[in-house]
Amino acid sequence: MSGFSPDWLALREPADLRARDAGLLGALARRLAGREAVTIVDLGCGAGSNLRALAPALDVPQRWRLVDHDPRLLDAARQRLAAWGGGAADGAGLALTVGGRRSDVEFRQADLAQSVDAALDPTPDLVTAAAFFDLVSENWIERFVQTLAARRLPLYAVLTYDGEERWSPPHAADASVLAAFHAHQGRDKGFGPAAGPRAAATLEAALRRHGYAVATAASPWRLGGAERELIRQLADGIAAAAADTGRVPPEVARNWAAARRVALSALIGHVDVLALPPS
Repeated sequence: MSGFSPDWLALREPADLRARDAGLLGALARRLAGREAVTIVDLGCGAGSNLRALAPALDVPQRWRLVDHDPRLLDAARQRLAAWGGGAADGAGLALTVGGRRSDVEFRQADLAQSVDAALDPTPDLVTAAAFFDLVSENWIERFVQTLAARRLPLYAVLTYDGEERWSPPHAADASVLAAFHAHQGRDKGFGPAAGPRAAATLEAALRRHGYAVATAASPWRLGGAERELIRQLADGIAAAAADTGRVPPEVARNWAAARRVALSALIGHVDVLALPPS
C-alpha cells in the first residue's frame, strides 16, 4: 500500500487529533495504567501521528514499534517524531521524552498485505492503527482478527472512515459524487478490494465473533473556516476519485469540486474502536 504523501498526512493530523473519541482514549489509558511499561505496535503508521496523539495520554513508559510498507513515510515519521519529542538516536530507533516519560521507538518496514505476524513479533501489549482499516479488504480484516485473537491482544483502532459526509451548503450532486467516491474506495489498495465505509462494521463483527468486548464511538472530522486548505484538498481528491470511476460526468465532478472548495463546513464520518480480548 502506498500513495499517501507526508504533506497530506501533516495537513490532516490536527483534524484527526480533534476527532478522536476522548471516552475510548480514557478507557484505554485506565486499562494500561500502573504497568512498568507497555509495548505498542502501530500498523500503517504513516508519519507517526498516532504515536503523537496516543503517547501523551498514557501515563506509563512506552516502547513503540512503528510499522509501514512505505520507507518514505517511515523516514518522515523518524524526522517528525525526533523534532516533536526531543528524540535522540538509539541505534536504528529513537528515544523520546513524552510528558516526562521515556518512549522508545522502533521503525519496521513490512508488507502487511502478506502477513501481520512479522509486525507482531515479539508480541506487544497493544495493537493500534489510525485511518487504516478502510484501506484493507474484508478478508484481510478477518485474517487479522484471527491473528489478534490467537495472541489475545487488545486493539485500539481510530479514525476508520464510515461513509458519512455532510457538506454545507448542500449541492445537487452530493449523493452521486459520494456514491462514486465509495465505489472508488472499494478498489484494491494492495490488500484486495478495500472495505471502505464497511470497514468499521466488519472489524467490530469479526472481533465480537472471537469473544472480544468491543466499544465503538463516532470520531468525525468537523471542518470549518480554520481548515480551508484541508477542505480544498479533500474536495479535489473526492471529485477526482469520483470522476475516475466514470459514474459521474467530468463536468459534474468539476462543478461539485468548485463548490465544495469554498464550502462553509464539512462533516466526514469516522469510527473509533476499542476491543479487549476475553479474560
